Amino acid sequence: MDGVLTEAVVGLPDPRLRPYVDRYLGYRERAARPLVRREVAGAFVVLILGWGAPLDVTDPRAAERGAYGVNAFLAGPFDAYCTTHTVGEGAGVQVLLTPPAARRVLGLPLGEVTNRVVPVDRLAGWLARLRDELADLPDWAGRFARLDAALAARLAVTGPVDPRLMRAWRLLDGSGGGAAVGALAREVGWSRRHLAVRFGREFGLPPKTVARLVRFQRAYATLGRELTGPPGDGTAATAGTESLPGGAGGPGWAELAARFGYFDQSHLIREFREFAGDTPGALARTRSHSSNPA
Repeated sequence: MDGVLTEAVVGLPDPRLRPYVDRYLGYRERAARPLVRREVAGAFVVLILGWGAPLDVTDPRAAERGAYGVNAFLAGPFDAYCTTHTVGEGAGVQVLLTPPAARRVLGLPLGEVTNRVVPVDRLAGWLARLRDELADLPDWAGRFARLDAALAARLAVTGPVDPRLMRAWRLLDGSGGGAAVGALAREVGWSRRHLAVRFGREFGLPPKTVARLVRFQRAYATLGRELTGPPGDGTAATAGTESLPGGAGGPGWAELAARFGYFDQSHLIREFREFAGDTPGALARTRSHSSNPA
C-alpha cells in the first residue's frame, strides 16, 4: 500500500473541554510513495500538530492559500475541497474544532483564516511551542493531557463569543443547515445583512454558506456509513443522475437528497462536486476517503 496508518489513537478531552473539543486523534502514518488525498470542504477548523514527514496542502483555486512543507498547521473553514501530498513517515495529533470553538481558542476572528492553511509558527507562538512539547512526550496519554492543559489555559484568557452569534450557530447547526437566514436574523434581533457580516467575520463563512456545508457534511458522513457496498445493479443512469452503489436494495440518491434537504438528486450531486471534488457515486464506488471527518 502507498499509505499505511500504523497507529491511530482517539483521546477524549477533559469533560470541561467537551463543549469545545469532541476528541483528539493521535496518528502515525507511513507513505512509501507520494500519497495524495482530497480533503473535503467543511464548516470546521482543522488543527494538525505534527512532526516528521511534511505535507503540502493545496487549494486548487489559488496556490497562495495553501501551505507547503509543513507538518503543523491550521486549516480554516473551507468552502471547497483541497488536496494534501506527503511521502515518508509522519505523526501528530489532529484536533477538529467548530467555528465557535476555534474563535474562542484561537482568540481571533476566523475571517482571517478562511480558505487558508497557516503554519502554526506563523499563527501563534503558543501553538508552535505546544507542537514541540507534544513531539517530545513519550506516549499519547501524556500528549492528550498536555493538550487538555493548553486548551484550558487558552479558554481562561480568551473572551466568550457573542451570545447572539452562538444562538445563530446552534440554530443553524441543530437544523442540519435547514434554518433560513431570515429566521436566524429575527431570532437574534439583527438584520439579515448585519447577521451575515458579523457571522462571516467571526466564524469565517456567511450563514448561507455554512448551511450548505452543514447539509453536505451530514450527507457525506451518511455516504461513508451507508453507500460503501458493491457498485450498482447495472441500471444505466440518465443524464444528471447516478446509479446506486448498493444496488436496488440500498438507499437511493433521491432518498438521500430529500433526507438532507436538497431539491433533488441533481442538486445533491452538484454540491458534492463543489465540496468534495467528485460525485457521490464516484466516491462510493472508489471508497474515496478524506481525513476530514465531515
